[in-house]
Amino acid sequence: MRFTIASTTLASTAVITTLAGSPAVAATPSLPAPDIAGVLAVQKQAMANGAPGALTRIDSGNTTYRISRGQADTVAHTAMDADRRFRVGSVTKSFTTVVLMQLVAEGRIDLDASANTYLPEPLPDDRITVRHLLSHRSGLWDYTNDMFYDTVPGFESVRNKVFGYQELIDLSTAHEPTNEPGAAYSYSNANFVVLGEMIEHLTGVPMAAQYQERIFGPLGLKHTSYVHPRTAISGSSARGYLRPDDTTLPLVDSTEQTVSWAQSAGAVISNAADLNRFFSALVTGRLVPEAQLRQMMTMVPVTADGTQSYGLGLRARKLSCGVTVYGHTGTVQGFYTYAFTTADGKRSMTSMANTSNNGTVNTVLGGTLEAAFCGTGGAKASLAKSTEGETFTEDIAPQVERPTQ
Repeated sequence: MRFTIASTTLASTAVITTLAGSPAVAATPSLPAPDIAGVLAVQKQAMANGAPGALTRIDSGNTTYRISRGQADTVAHTAMDADRRFRVGSVTKSFTTVVLMQLVAEGRIDLDASANTYLPEPLPDDRITVRHLLSHRSGLWDYTNDMFYDTVPGFESVRNKVFGYQELIDLSTAHEPTNEPGAAYSYSNANFVVLGEMIEHLTGVPMAAQYQERIFGPLGLKHTSYVHPRTAISGSSARGYLRPDDTTLPLVDSTEQTVSWAQSAGAVISNAADLNRFFSALVTGRLVPEAQLRQMMTMVPVTADGTQSYGLGLRARKLSCGVTVYGHTGTVQGFYTYAFTTADGKRSMTSMANTSNNGTVNTVLGGTLEAAFCGTGGAKASLAKSTEGETFTEDIAPQVERPTQ
């Protein structure tokens, strides 16, 4: 059955779908029902702060909640809906990690071996291990700090460019490292570019085929693709809009790009249904064996309050109701994504807002996690936050601080 439970403004909908004959209840008894009004309130605030539109999909047992607001295309005035495809940005890192961990399970890669063991050209420091790369503890400088220091000019300079892995690695190693290998967490896209080169060099198989054969195909992810270096998003999709550093200027349509600057660190295209299926399958052991999954999900706090942690290619968030969810965030020009699931995979949520370089929208969108997993009132903390006068960083140029307004 399918019915609309909210339609408060133009292009603002929330739809629940249940399997025939099944009650519309969550499959995890310990979790309250998702707060759909809370999700809509978060999406409304995201739009008030500059996002053209937003979508959220929650899969909980036999029940699917599709919630959307605003526009997928500001020129055609196409309404956003929760089934649209989009660029998932750094959520790609979890896909790349699955491929890598399958190779570990096959005995082809040792997590604690020097990364140079598996690379065609060595990194400057032989102490950097595969595990350091997966956990962002290699110390490799993130080349996107330079590339996108000026957000829009930087993007336009690489929008249609095709890089080789080694070109990007050389941009990173031209800088001094941020820390000794293993000494500290320092998020860097360079880590997952190195892993992409490692996988292709070791196997002789391109990343596109690795993703398809090891993940997309087996899970039936029909709306997920890796088309690098092609620039178009096929099918029903949302357009992405990049905010300039000068916020008085109009948003820039950033939808078409090669994403060659990211590749195995951020070039996957998907939709919310597929991302929910992927993360649910991952945590329940359908993609990697238990030993490798345990290592992926062994988390180390990366924030002072301990609410955010990072494992191997996987993030964890401890929410206000005590629930810890696993997945990844994503930023690519024009799109912010949150894709997370419970440890048992029984409730999964993906949210997307079609803008970026806007720390307020990114922070606010995180409130959909609270609403989806903690229920009524869960989003209030995020809605109440003011970011005026604050700075933000994101997965692109993670060491560059920008003002929120």
